[in-house]
Amino acid sequence: MNRNIALFFTILNVILTLNSGASKKTDPFYYQNAVYREEIKSVQLYRIGNELSNPVIELGTDTKLVLKFDELAEDVKNFTYTLIHCDVNWNESYIQQNEYLTGFPDNPVKDYAMSFNTTVKFVNYQVQIPNDDCAPKYSGNYALVVFEENNRENLVLIQRFYVVEPSVKIEGLVKKATFDPFNGENQEVDFKVINQQLKLLNPRDDIKVVLMQNRRWDNAILNLKPSFIRDNVLDYDYNKENVFPGGNEFRYFDIRTRRYNGENIEDIKFIRPYYHVTVLPDAIRSNKKYSPYKEMNGNFVIESQDRVTDLDTECDYMFVHFYLPMQSQLVGGSVNVFGALTGWNANKTNEMKWNFTSAGYELSLLLKQGYYNYQYVYVPEGAKKADSVNLEGTHYMTENDYQIFAYYRDQAGRFDRLVGFTNLNSAIR
Repeated sequence: MNRNIALFFTILNVILTLNSGASKKTDPFYYQNAVYREEIKSVQLYRIGNELSNPVIELGTDTKLVLKFDELAEDVKNFTYTLIHCDVNWNESYIQQNEYLTGFPDNPVKDYAMSFNTTVKFVNYQVQIPNDDCAPKYSGNYALVVFEENNRENLVLIQRFYVVEPSVKIEGLVKKATFDPFNGENQEVDFKVINQQLKLLNPRDDIKVVLMQNRRWDNAILNLKPSFIRDNVLDYDYNKENVFPGGNEFRYFDIRTRRYNGENIEDIKFIRPYYHVTVLPDAIRSNKKYSPYKEMNGNFVIESQDRVTDLDTECDYMFVHFYLPMQSQLVGGSVNVFGALTGWNANKTNEMKWNFTSAGYELSLLLKQGYYNYQYVYVPEGAKKADSVNLEGTHYMTENDYQIFAYYRDQAGRFDRLVGFTNLNSAIR
């Protein structure tokens, strides 16, 4: 009897050990837009021909995405890239790469060029997706991962993109929030998912939607269930669950030339060996009236008004200095410069420092010539969401882009398919 008990506990211990090892082995890796090296700059991923486009392509079409980035260096590195299929929450899917990719899983970055006639030396790298060496076979979320020396743990950068197979139609409208306790500060996004061909046994669970404002993931709305289901229409008509602060129009500055001050530039100087640009001192906008103007909803474009032939290799880098005056230092969190210029991330690389002498927050960023949007955000300690309302203000009239993604996984499905996508604009009603 004692032998049987001992044998039982021995077997149980082995099972627990194996299960523990399996859980460690299958711990998901969360793929987010990230740059892992300070010398990597100006990361962009967009549809060829439109720098401001969402990185979304339709499965089986000729549309291509292009990834561009610079490394501040004078020699070419051995960079490699791969594509990782992810679920709706950006964890790696439980399917093999050879199943969802044609070609090779790991491929060298072969398109590169040295900078020319710039004060800052760099190498420009580019990758087009899909290509003859690597192409997605399934729809869904994908992470484009760049690493060095064929070592996937030696990460350089990660960029998210989307491959859609349009099986549902998404229609929606952005309006002033129906119930707004803050007197007209919020925007409500009502939308419908119209099923055209999918077999939905349990529509509330088979379809997952993600709602984003200006491509931001930190404040994205997840896990919305349809409020009504009738015929083949899933209706997401809520009063609270689908509401965002309207925010404010993004600030902007123009550094497309080194010869004179662009818009919202106070000063440009060449302090050997680099150019230094000072943005006009900003101000808190939370208590100011809304002022409409055209901007790019937080994005940037690489451009030059100087005489250049190739924007990728001849646009120079400049140290751009930001200054936000404030009566006193904010406690319990950080103030960050935020937007596509910081990868929509608020971290130590774009955290502003408090200057007691000048009574304000300061930050310097090395940026390539172009036209930039940005905002100031406050990030409470430990928070994952950046708050722009306290520093920028919020208004329901603000022009914003909203992205809606619809994912599908049937009962036998092993991965999340992206079956619908649309981009709504709050100014179009």
